[in-house]
Amino acid sequence: MNRQNLLGYAYAALGAALFSTKAIFIKLAYIDKVDAGLMLALRMVTALPFFLAVAVYIVWRDVKAGRPLPSGKMWLSAMAIGFVGFYLSALLDFMGLVYITAQLERLVLFTYPVMIMVLGWLFFGGRISLMGCLGAAITYGGLSVVFLSSYKGGGSNVVLGTTLVLGCALTYALYQLLAKKIIGQIGSPLFTGVALSSSAVACVLHYIIVNQTFDFSAPGHFYQMAIGCGIVATVIPSFLVNASLSRISAQSSSMIATISPIITISLAVWILGEEFTWIDAFGSALVIAGIALYALTEKKPDAEKKQEMAGEMEPA
Repeated sequence: MNRQNLLGYAYAALGAALFSTKAIFIKLAYIDKVDAGLMLALRMVTALPFFLAVAVYIVWRDVKAGRPLPSGKMWLSAMAIGFVGFYLSALLDFMGLVYITAQLERLVLFTYPVMIMVLGWLFFGGRISLMGCLGAAITYGGLSVVFLSSYKGGGSNVVLGTTLVLGCALTYALYQLLAKKIIGQIGSPLFTGVALSSSAVACVLHYIIVNQTFDFSAPGHFYQMAIGCGIVATVIPSFLVNASLSRISAQSSSMIATISPIITISLAVWILGEEFTWIDAFGSALVIAGIALYALTEKKPDAEKKQEMAGEMEPA
């Protein structure tokens, strides 16, 4: 194994680990103020300058080199897809975390590859394999175990929170499928910059319209968690994952990403003091095993899988 491969694995693992901290930042912020709209708006505004700078640089580079810029239709498509993936999906996720634990949220989100398989088969001419179905069955079997364990203590709140996060996973899966074509046309960095910029505006407008105020005030700790979520759990890992994809296969990167729920669970128990029983451990192991089986047996061409993953920040 050469140095570039080792770097690729390291970048993928570190990226997955940092992505896993998102729910921890959100739950810590909610200790001071339970406001999903404000938290989301501040997270997106914090991440915006970094991705916008990359997009501006790419446009400047292409103009300088005399290369044609994307058409108006492509710009609008990127903004619309970003609305689904970085605004709608994220809003459902942040709202769901008001009602459920960080552990359950991460496991529910982790099922989005299965949703990609099903939606791809239904609407995008994809295929469903026997091993994919087996992986899906194991995944949702494990999720049911964790859900039922959480339901005993949370009741209707767990149902509401899980439903919201399932909606997040579903819209994020749709985003991945819609983004595939346009990422291939304009490239991942430009697409991500445009998509995130438009969704950041949508998140700010959402907060203003819903609350009918321009008051973004919150406790200092809330701001710290929002900025941490934007930088540590969004900007840095997104660049790390892209760096890994330039060195190792998308399948290898997705397999390494299976450490994500383990890290979130560990941090939730350690930092948030969430309970973690043997039943939770069994269900979590099934979810991770099911997704790992799906990722291991998926036979898409590597170049195609890179296109799908290259624009990915994180589910929500």
